Amino acid sequence: MLAYALARPLLFALDPETAHGLTIRALKLGLLPPAPADDPILATSFAGLALPNPIGLAAGFDKNAEVPDAMLRLGFGFVEAGTVTPLAQPGNPRPRMFRLVEDRAVINRLGFNNAGLDAYAARLRARAGRPGIVGGNVGANKDATDRIADYVRGIAAVRDHVGYITVNISSPNTPGLRALQSRDALAELVGRSMEARGAGGVPLFVKVAPDLTPEDVADIAEVCGAGGADGLIVSNTTITREGLRSRHAGETGGLSGAPLLARSTAVLRAFRQATPLPLIGVGGVASGADAYAKIRAGAGAVQLYTGLVYGGPGLVAKIKRELAALLRRDGFASVADAVGVDA
Repeated sequence: MLAYALARPLLFALDPETAHGLTIRALKLGLLPPAPADDPILATSFAGLALPNPIGLAAGFDKNAEVPDAMLRLGFGFVEAGTVTPLAQPGNPRPRMFRLVEDRAVINRLGFNNAGLDAYAARLRARAGRPGIVGGNVGANKDATDRIADYVRGIAAVRDHVGYITVNISSPNTPGLRALQSRDALAELVGRSMEARGAGGVPLFVKVAPDLTPEDVADIAEVCGAGGADGLIVSNTTITREGLRSRHAGETGGLSGAPLLARSTAVLRAFRQATPLPLIGVGGVASGADAYAKIRAGAGAVQLYTGLVYGGPGLVAKIKRELAALLRRDGFASVADAVGVDA
């Protein structure tokens, strides 16, 4: 969009978190035009969810569920709001977001900053009856003595107001959180989460890190499958730093954007080979070709966030046009036909 091309230098002159706050305010004012209708070839079904297109907004953009409908109007096939924790928390000290412009990447160490579960759930309740799939991403407070109980509380609060639930155990910015990916802890977490969701409830997904060994992948796939999880989101940000050029490369936190594409897609492919569970591919998506690579590696749907920082709101429509063209070029009649063909 021309407007974003003009606004980007001004936004990039601001601290990234300040710029993001202004973006949320603009979206709440309805300042972006609605997207054109989706190409029919992009319609798909994922874990029982009927999606107009497979391009979703990843968690982290709309932490407090303030603008899910605005993002759906922008053209996303589904939107994930959060991560939310039971109690409001400020997160880590600022500055805690860094643009790595040369790498088309972002490092963040936000630390699950959010306004808390009560405000978040109230906004989701208020959109009852509106079209579009909005997922709820739940996490644990930093100082929780029983982190699994925090997930249970979050699931119970949102389960009747969302299209699906994501259990986020893979942020690197809450100390010790990724330990919940270990076999025994994950088995307890999935069991208690599924109990909180209830029989016949909305799909429940587990979001995992890209920094996993083959043994980790095998364990997570087995535990989530046996525990009844409906799918996996692969992946969160990475703590690795290979090949970065930006002066911010040494900042601590999770790295997202273009440098994550290859790593996250490789882990996605490994999960596709390890489990029949539906997979959402996340990490480095900034073009139709990137989304197509995720789909061919095993993703039934994809998500993005950092790509919007560099590509602006017009990126969503661009990705969908490019993806539709790639599907037709290769003779696929639908997204589903292309899922996992390279895995």
